Amino acid sequence: MKVIELLNQAIENKTTHFSFELLPPLRGNSIYKVFNTIDKLKEFDPKYINITAHRDEVVFTESESGLIEKKITRKRPGTVAVAAAIKNEYKITVVPHVICSGFTPEETENALLDLNFLGIYDLLLLRGDSSSRHAFISSEGEHKYAIDLINQVNEINKGGFLDGTHVEPFATPFSFGTAGYPEKHEEAPNIDSDIYWLKKKVDAGAEYIVTQMFFDNQKFFDFVKKVRDAGITVPVVPGIKPISALSQLTVLPQIFKTDIPEALAAEVRKCKTNDEVKQVGIEWGIQQGKELIQHGVPSLHFYTLMASDCVKEIAKAIY
Repeated sequence: MKVIELLNQAIENKTTHFSFELLPPLRGNSIYKVFNTIDKLKEFDPKYINITAHRDEVVFTESESGLIEKKITRKRPGTVAVAAAIKNEYKITVVPHVICSGFTPEETENALLDLNFLGIYDLLLLRGDSSSRHAFISSEGEHKYAIDLINQVNEINKGGFLDGTHVEPFATPFSFGTAGYPEKHEEAPNIDSDIYWLKKKVDAGAEYIVTQMFFDNQKFFDFVKKVRDAGITVPVVPGIKPISALSQLTVLPQIFKTDIPEALAAEVRKCKTNDEVKQVGIEWGIQQGKELIQHGVPSLHFYTLMASDCVKEIAKAIY
């Protein structure tokens, strides 16, 4: 089943599915590192698994002559390969991320052709991160916004290709979701402007919304109300990330622009070790998850990066 069908099923049956996101392993690691994470969590019947996408990275090195050389390196395998391996091994719906950043429309088209050939029809379409620490600027030839990517997927669903040729539409068109930000995207001037552009993506075909991580459920509830008031009716899936290390008290707000409630921050500050932090994160995640389920969310979507054991303990308590 496609993700939108699974979410609609959950809404109809008044249940909350379990799903999670994986980070492809660093180069040199095998697919079994991914499988180990899935094996920890498969007892909770994950309905779908997302796989993050990553652009190539620029590395500067000094040559023997003293000159600084710029090299492009890929540190992780692409999502097509990882998604295919998971689908083949576990027969679970997989959702590869497709991003604008670092990929030309031609490269995206090739990936979509591969995914269609492999029978993978679910996507999460995202702009992706900038290649620098500054505000996002698309590189030459890249899509600038996620809606540009959505338009490309819509065109290929109709059988249209970048070289101008047309074929019969795919028997099974791609289905896709998009990202939402309960605390607004860092580059948006305000939350209402952010939701205005979110509606544009939904109107263009995004069938559901997956949120950025948040630690204050009230911010999620407020976001959903604003989304509904704007006329957006598609399912909204909350993204949950258990805190699992002392450093995350500053790293997560810095990277993901999310607030950590003082009640949670105060408990983390009391911790002396990461093991103690993990326990705090688990307890907070259980509290978050139970309240979200009470409010009828169709799925709890967990970000497992560095925290699959924590996710397992949270899932044990609420599923």
